Amino acid sequence: MEADYVIVGAGSAGCVLANRLSEDAGVRVALLEAGGPDRHPYIHIPAGFMKLLDHPTITWGYRTEADPDTNDRAMIYPRGRGLGGSSQINGLAYVRSQPEDFDHWAQLGNRGWSYDDVLPHFKRSESWVGGEDAVRGGSGPLRVSRQVETPVLCEALIEAGGQIGLERREDINSRHPGGIGYVQMTRRGRFRASTGRAYLAPAAKRPNLQVVVHAQARRILFDGKRATGVEFARGNAVERITARRAVILASGAVGSPHLLQVSGVGAPDHLGGIGVPVHHALPGVGQNLNDHYLARVSYRVVGASTANERSQGLALVREVLRYAISGGGILAFSASLVHAYAKVLEESATTDMQLAFAPGSFKDGQIGKLDAFPGISGGGWQMRPLSRGTLLARSADPLEAPAIRPRFLSHPTDCRAIVEGLKLLRRIFAAPAIAHYLGAEILPRAELQTDDELLDYARRNGSTVYHTSGTCKMGQDPLAVVDERLRVHGLDGLRVIDASIMPAVTSTNTNSAVIMSAEKASDMIKADAA
Repeated sequence: MEADYVIVGAGSAGCVLANRLSEDAGVRVALLEAGGPDRHPYIHIPAGFMKLLDHPTITWGYRTEADPDTNDRAMIYPRGRGLGGSSQINGLAYVRSQPEDFDHWAQLGNRGWSYDDVLPHFKRSESWVGGEDAVRGGSGPLRVSRQVETPVLCEALIEAGGQIGLERREDINSRHPGGIGYVQMTRRGRFRASTGRAYLAPAAKRPNLQVVVHAQARRILFDGKRATGVEFARGNAVERITARRAVILASGAVGSPHLLQVSGVGAPDHLGGIGVPVHHALPGVGQNLNDHYLARVSYRVVGASTANERSQGLALVREVLRYAISGGGILAFSASLVHAYAKVLEESATTDMQLAFAPGSFKDGQIGKLDAFPGISGGGWQMRPLSRGTLLARSADPLEAPAIRPRFLSHPTDCRAIVEGLKLLRRIFAAPAIAHYLGAEILPRAELQTDDELLDYARRNGSTVYHTSGTCKMGQDPLAVVDERLRVHGLDGLRVIDASIMPAVTSTNTNSAVIMSAEKASDMIKADAA
């Protein structure tokens, strides 16, 4: 097998790249994906994500290493597996990041990545139901929609935000000075719009695009300092594919650094310790792991409907029928329906806390199972965390899961921020517009009031927001892995294009930025080949 471009990973970036690069009929593109086709019905029903976060075949089943900063817990660390990758299991939230995020990337020496540079690629990627304007796209592959339903509790939350000084935002992606408003969704009609459906499906019949599923990449093949192909396992056979122009890693912030390491690209001390011969010393591979960390506040609800009771018994049967007939109801919900952005740290120049609200509450504060009684919840995370972790292969075996150490709350600023975020959530829930619907505080419990008590709660009860990034960061410093054109430093014919290239995690949800990055990268690849 051979192709001009071999893409490893059919996730949020890989599907975009497969579509854009195969637009040129004279170029042959191969897309390797370890998972299978996106046939499971829960993938396409928006609320189905709650059943997929630890699915044995649709995710990789990762766990973090136990860490004293988070009460020695090994947390589930969902990463999607299959056509669409994590875009087929995420909470469907489409959120643009602050312009300052990308200006910061450019200031780190990454020319061409300022906000003004990346905005056209954001616009090209999306088809916003509100139509095209100066910042929104109206004709891209990715459908971005409004919430189908606006529950009374969500309206009350937005009003409550206004009562404490948060401006109501009708389009939370038009700008990012702060405020509160409804979350937008990657949804076309009643179904999820993953990149597998939005980008890959329209291109799949092109004769110059070959999609190989159930293909587990084992290592990158090299001829000296040039990447020449990929060795992968399919069924009981080990196969090879040659890349005439480039190998492109799009396996995400877990998969891409792991494949580099088991292929001999990484820190010599680490590679030597796991028995992998050093092919190319690059100490930053697997370093600089960024992620957002969330802790929730939740309350019992009186006098209003919530997702909790609507997801049980005969009520659930009615919701299923409603979704089947109209595409509405709780099965069309995203992970959160309302987002708010505020500043909680005095030293921050812009908003630094993102809040996500749902008209339901989760058992023990963890997404996956709703409480049996009516409830409401809100969670907050620092938008620009300073804690940094690592992603390191445990052995030379490409099938063994890597050691994931996010090091959440290892930086004191992050600790202050999450405490202030919990206080802000309580302030919103105490505002008159929402307070009269609330009963007892379930989490963290009303008796926990001091900063130390709230921080201890956050360490014991918080979780990832699934925004893993930064493990093959873009830049010129000693820990940078790729340059501003996403070429691996010191190697030819090898690029990384996914969330791992972010020098710092975007201030909000990452999926839209990954899609934008792949759109931009496809232009750079075409230009470099011209």
